[in-house]
Amino acid sequence: MGGIHLGHDHSHDHTHGANKKALMVSFIIITIYMVIEAIGGFLTNSLALLSDAGHMLSDSISLGVGFLAFTFSEKVANYRNTYGYKRFEILAAVFNGVTLILISLYIFYEAYHRFTDPPEVASTGMLTIAVIGLIVNIIVAWILMRGDTEENLNLRAAFLHVLGDLLGSIGAITAALLIMFFNWGWADPVASVIVAVLVLASGWRVTKDAVHVLMEGTPKNVDMDEIIHTIENLPEIINIHDLHVWSITSGQNALSCHAVVDGNLSVHKSQELLRTIEHELEHKGIGHVTIQMESEEHPHEDSLLCSHESE
Repeated sequence: MGGIHLGHDHSHDHTHGANKKALMVSFIIITIYMVIEAIGGFLTNSLALLSDAGHMLSDSISLGVGFLAFTFSEKVANYRNTYGYKRFEILAAVFNGVTLILISLYIFYEAYHRFTDPPEVASTGMLTIAVIGLIVNIIVAWILMRGDTEENLNLRAAFLHVLGDLLGSIGAITAALLIMFFNWGWADPVASVIVAVLVLASGWRVTKDAVHVLMEGTPKNVDMDEIIHTIENLPEIINIHDLHVWSITSGQNALSCHAVVDGNLSVHKSQELLRTIEHELEHKGIGHVTIQMESEEHPHEDSLLCSHESE
């Protein structure tokens, strides 16, 4: 019996436009304020502001690359790229995550020098710029939250960038107040270190999740035992093997497997069975289903994953 591919893509297309628009608007706002904060950081000699501006620079790049990723992913599939360019979103997420990690390490480096030789900081100007930065980051975070930050890795990476910025602005405000009222010069590098820790954690998490997708690992929202039970629970299915579940990109999961069925099953009944499986799996987060129907006489090894270990 032959293999038949089934799948729907409606939910992904529905959120795609909203995610793309959210990234574009956020990119414009962040880029404008990033320039303002960088200038302010130099003028006030504040590492907390400069580190936040550096993070905002990565935000700007992140959002820009993310926007390009959505644009590229709209290109139709062809014989050379049968899934189109949808994986570009995951590559963008890896880029963003690694950028976050590198920026956090640089902030640690700069903060170390500030602890050993604390410079004078213009706390009033620092406070003003940090408060404006907080407002800007809250607005951008709200815009991104309206998108699909739960399922879309690319958008989630951008959201985590902005969330780190928001916390960075709070740190800079706190540091400015401590310098103003208590003359605690060390508060500036301490605030930047706190930001760096948050940035590092976010970068690591995003990079790990994106690499998991690139390695075609099982999607986090898919329960393999439940998937196996759902298919094998159908009376026409004797067993399944060579089962693979992976993500094409964020929010688009695919499954392929070999299903052993009664060799006397008619073509019409086979079609009905495939439609039933497709319907069941769609409710469990699988949008692309490819099943190879086989009779019991098929000589393939009877195992779920068909993974042969070398001797």
